[in-house]
Amino acid sequence: MVTTVDDTKRKAIAMKLADMKAVQELIISNEQKFISATTDSEIAKRFQEMLKDDQKNLGILDTVIVQYGVPSEPKQTISEFVSKMDQMMSGSELTMYEKVFQHELMKHQQVMTGITIHKAAQRVGADIEAAITPLNTVNFENRAHQEQLKGVLETLGVRELTGMDADQGLWSRVQDAVAALSGVAGSVVTQASGKSDMNIQDVIRMDHQKVNVLFAEIKGTQDQMKRKEFFTQLASDLRAHAIAENEIAYPAVRGKYAESDLQELYDEQNSWFPALEAMEKMDMMSDQFMSALNKLMDEIMDHVRQEESTFFAALRDNFSSSELENLATQFKARKSEVQKAAAK
Repeated sequence: MVTTVDDTKRKAIAMKLADMKAVQELIISNEQKFISATTDSEIAKRFQEMLKDDQKNLGILDTVIVQYGVPSEPKQTISEFVSKMDQMMSGSELTMYEKVFQHELMKHQQVMTGITIHKAAQRVGADIEAAITPLNTVNFENRAHQEQLKGVLETLGVRELTGMDADQGLWSRVQDAVAALSGVAGSVVTQASGKSDMNIQDVIRMDHQKVNVLFAEIKGTQDQMKRKEFFTQLASDLRAHAIAENEIAYPAVRGKYAESDLQELYDEQNSWFPALEAMEKMDMMSDQFMSALNKLMDEIMDHVRQEESTFFAALRDNFSSSELENLATQFKARKSEVQKAAAK
């Protein structure tokens, strides 16, 4: 396939997402070190709460990366930064105040990277916006953590300079700021659902939404390169989704879902592969291609309706919340393997 300008942009966004994941892993490592290093129960509690959020947010980042569908490694300079900063956080050259100060800067870095990705997505494609929507939760929580870290830094800084505790007046201001941020941090992933992680239905539903957006983008453009770009992403997403469902989601409900209905879902998805291969060889501006696209779209939308009604009910009625979240983790992992293999 000929690389287009927007293909390059998509790969650049993918690298930024990989950068965010690398820094997020460093943030989690830092917070674990801070909890072990501090004897202040109030500060330890705050870091424990941040750690819980950040471990959840790492899972959200994994989801976004898989939904985005373009595998990438972090930029070399980010990998080097993470390695050097981890050494500094593990060593004794920096005081606790200085370590937390650097940590707060990393939180700011995460916020700005997340915002930049969101704004870039608005310029490149609606399907990217659909894929990265959960990133809003990570952005808002990182902003809330920045406010809490201000209080931690004030306490640590005054202690290091004077040996005495700071006036605790800042904590109330911090709590007000966090409450204000939390009020606008609603998300389908965390706040609205009340769950700590997404279940298999959430992840599959996100796939459905993104595919629907890609169909609309293909049909809505008369630019040949853009149409090819959108179709290439659609084909990639459908293949990864179908393989993960066939190998993870469907086998999980075997024996708990009508065998004839389950076989129908298998057969429908398997029929997409030859259809996609045939369409890849067509003139994408031709009536033949658009006719094939409309036929595929109708078939997929019927498939989606069946999945989101009876199949989702079978999942909901036969699995615990933790089992459904574990299935989501397995599903995302298999999709990621397919995506990385296809990118080689």
